[in-house]
Amino acid sequence: MENSFILKGVFCHTPSRENLEIRENACAVCLDCVCEGLFDEIPERYRGLPLIDCTDRLIVPGMVDLHIHAPQYSFIGTGMDYELLEWLDRMTFPAESRYEDEEYADKAYAFFADKMRRSATTRAVVFGTIHRKSTLTLMEHLENTGIISYVGKVNMDRNAPEYLLEPDARSAAADTRLFLEEVLKRGFERTRPVITPRFAVSCTDELLDELGKISKENALPVQSHLSENPDEVRLVLSLCPSASFYGDVYDQHGLFGRETPCIMAHCVYSTDDEVALMRNNGVFVAHCPASNINLASGIAPVRRYLETGMRVGLGTDVAAGNSESVFRAATDAIQASKLYRLYVDHEAKPLTFPESFYLATKGGGAFFGKVGSFEAGYEFDALVLDDLKEGYGTETAHTVSKKTEVPYNAGPDPCDIKAEQEKHASVRERLEKAFYLELDRTCIVRKFAAGKECAL
Repeated sequence: MENSFILKGVFCHTPSRENLEIRENACAVCLDCVCEGLFDEIPERYRGLPLIDCTDRLIVPGMVDLHIHAPQYSFIGTGMDYELLEWLDRMTFPAESRYEDEEYADKAYAFFADKMRRSATTRAVVFGTIHRKSTLTLMEHLENTGIISYVGKVNMDRNAPEYLLEPDARSAAADTRLFLEEVLKRGFERTRPVITPRFAVSCTDELLDELGKISKENALPVQSHLSENPDEVRLVLSLCPSASFYGDVYDQHGLFGRETPCIMAHCVYSTDDEVALMRNNGVFVAHCPASNINLASGIAPVRRYLETGMRVGLGTDVAAGNSESVFRAATDAIQASKLYRLYVDHEAKPLTFPESFYLATKGGGAFFGKVGSFEAGYEFDALVLDDLKEGYGTETAHTVSKKTEVPYNAGPDPCDIKAEQEKHASVRERLEKAFYLELDRTCIVRKFAAGKECAL
C-alpha cells in the first residue's frame, strides 16, 4: 500500500496540551498516510510493512505555522525599529510591489520555498501579494516542497500605496475568483487557496462583502489580521463605525468563522466581546510572539485564550518575525508569556514547554483537521531529529584551543563534558534543548507530511 510504513524511534507528542507523552523504542504505523497509533511491539497485522529504523532518534509531529508572509522573506531581519503601520509603509508595501514582476517573483518564491522545505514546518498558512500570477507561482514552488499549505492572494482596495491597490472592490473580487479558477485548473494536491483580506484597514466594506460571498460559495477558509496594534485598532474603529469591535467588522461580512474556518493573526488587544465571538465562531488565533515584540505591538494573552477554550496555534509571521523556525516560535511564546505575567497580569500563569509544543503541533494542526499528533486516525506528519550527532560546540572548542595555543589538557574537555551530559539526559531534556537551541536548523534527517516523505 502506498505511503504505508513503520517508523521506529523515540516519540514525543501532546495528546492534550498538559500531557507530553514520551514513548521510547516505540513504533508508529503509517497506513495509507494515516497514523494507526504508537506500539511497543509491532502488531502482527502490520509486520509486512517496511520498517524505517530511527532507533534513539527523537521523532515529533511536524510543525504547523499558521501565519507567514512569503513575499516578506526578502527583507527578513530588517526594519525592526518601526511599529506596525509605519513598518507596512516603509518596508512591506515597497517590497511586495516587486512581485508584479513575475521573473522576480519566481526567484524570490523559489528561495522562500527552499527555506520551508528545509525547515521543521510540515503545514503552513501563507500570505502572498495582490498579484494573482505571482501567487500562483508561489503555490507551484510550495507544492514541490511536499509540505501541505494554504496560500492566499491578498486583497486591498484602500489605505495602501496606489501601486499596490486594486482598482475597486468589484475588480479585486473578480481577480480572486479568477485566481481560484486557475488554482483548480492546475490540480495542486498539497497546496490549497485561502481567502485573504489583508486587514480591515486596507479593505472597504464592499470588498469584505465580496470576499465573504466567495468564501461561502466555495467553502474556503479565511485568513487575516486582528487587534495587533493599538493604532491599528483605533483606525479600524474609525473606518468602520458600525462595528462594535475589530472582529465585528469581519463578522458582519461572513469572514469570521461560523460556516468556514478562519485564522486571525495576533489578537493582542481583543476585547471580551471579541474573545467571546472568536470562541463561539471557532476562529483560530495565530499567536506570533516574535512579531509582536519586534514591532512593539504587545503581548497576546495566550493563557487567557487557552483557558477560555479557544483554538490557538503559532505563527512565525515572517518578516515581522525574524525566523521561519516554529521551534523558535514555540520558545518565543514561552518567553513572551513570562513577560506577560511580569508586566501585564501577575495572575497569568506562563506557558509551559509541553503547552507550547502542543500549540506548535496539535493546537495549530487542528486547522488542517486531525493533524499534529501520533494518535490513531491522525494524518502522519513527523520529523526525525538526530540531536545526538556531532555535538554543538565540539568543533569550536578544538579550533579555539589551537588558535590560542592553550594546552588542551589545562582542564576538562568541554566536548567530553557535553557527551557525558547527553548520555544521561532524559528524553524530555533532549526535546526541550532541541527547541531552545533551534536544532531544527541542523538536525532534521527525515520529514513526513501526510505520510509522504519530503526531500530535505
